[in-house]
Amino acid sequence: MASTTVSAGKQIKAEAAGEASKQQIAESISRLCTWLEKNDFKGYDTFDGLSAFVRPLTFETKFLRTVLQQGVRRFPLNLRPILGIPRSRSTKGMSYIARGFMRMEQVTGDKSWGDKARSALQWLVENESKGYSGACWGNHFDYQSRGFYLAKGVPTIVWTSHIGHGFLDAYEHFGDEQYLQVAASACEHILRDLKVRPEGDTVCISYIPTGENYIHNANTLGASLLARTWSYTRNEAYLSLAKKAIQYTANHQREDASWYYGEAPTVHWVDNFHTAYVLDCFKYYMAATGDQSFEQGVSKGYDYWKKTFFLQDGTPRYYDYKTMPIDIQCSSQAIDTFVFFNDRDPENLALALKVAKWTIENMQDRTGYFYYRRYSPMIVNKTPTLHWGQATMLCALAGLYKLL
Repeated sequence: MASTTVSAGKQIKAEAAGEASKQQIAESISRLCTWLEKNDFKGYDTFDGLSAFVRPLTFETKFLRTVLQQGVRRFPLNLRPILGIPRSRSTKGMSYIARGFMRMEQVTGDKSWGDKARSALQWLVENESKGYSGACWGNHFDYQSRGFYLAKGVPTIVWTSHIGHGFLDAYEHFGDEQYLQVAASACEHILRDLKVRPEGDTVCISYIPTGENYIHNANTLGASLLARTWSYTRNEAYLSLAKKAIQYTANHQREDASWYYGEAPTVHWVDNFHTAYVLDCFKYYMAATGDQSFEQGVSKGYDYWKKTFFLQDGTPRYYDYKTMPIDIQCSSQAIDTFVFFNDRDPENLALALKVAKWTIENMQDRTGYFYYRRYSPMIVNKTPTLHWGQATMLCALAGLYKLL
């Protein structure tokens, strides 16, 4: 009798904790949506430093452009208002926002969420990059990376693939053929406009159409969109390229089950959210194609990610070897990947809730938006980034709210 009473008491406490978590997440989403609508879905971007009025002082050299962009990005205070960098909408951000709104309609049944999602998707259609073989999207600012310079509006496979997945979500949610057509158009861009680097029977898809830059998360994002779109269109060209690309990244999984950001010596690091991107992409590919040959690698990679990148209280670590800086993208992508993998690992819900609780309590401003980075307990970069923080957190929290 006593053991039954104890078990019942534990169950009641667990249910109460679950309800408290759900209420906290609902309130967080509400405050975030209020902020987004008040600001017309505009914010800053982590890499928008080249929009500063002082850019002429870079003399358009790679080194000084990098100094300006990274200086704005890394400085613990938001320099953008001083430098004349405006708040803007982001294509990738609007896709995450649309996905978050669709998830909220699924969990609440409130059609107004769906209306908001359609509006965001229509904005994306109207803001495609022009002059390419299919639908594609890029940054609303010039960008200097370690490997290449990218002018405003030039698409990337990362942006295009994330947004393409948003349109596939919309096709599944609304049943509207036009959204599938946009995703298929994005696949045409990947097939026709992007170079690939062959390696045996595999290939790696380039990050950008204006050059060659090969990164694992970019490659797998393209493969996942191709495979998922193939599952509806049965366009064999999509599946053929997806197989070769996903196999490339599978071949480069390291002995400890991690992946470098890329194989070039200059990009040999392992971080939280790019690892999560790769895991998501393998799962999309496997679900779309039925190909389970990557099961062992994915399981090992997921276990590695889960044990490496989180502290006991749910704090998300940035790198495999250190925690700081704590980046909002690590929080949002972690929650989203835990939700995505919950069918394989039901026990991950507890950790997902820890990450969400820590992030809400330590990274959400009283006005509703989420901070960009925490460098130490006392030093916080409170920049209201749009796609990097607000959009990805809305999508992730809505997915977690749906799961509870």
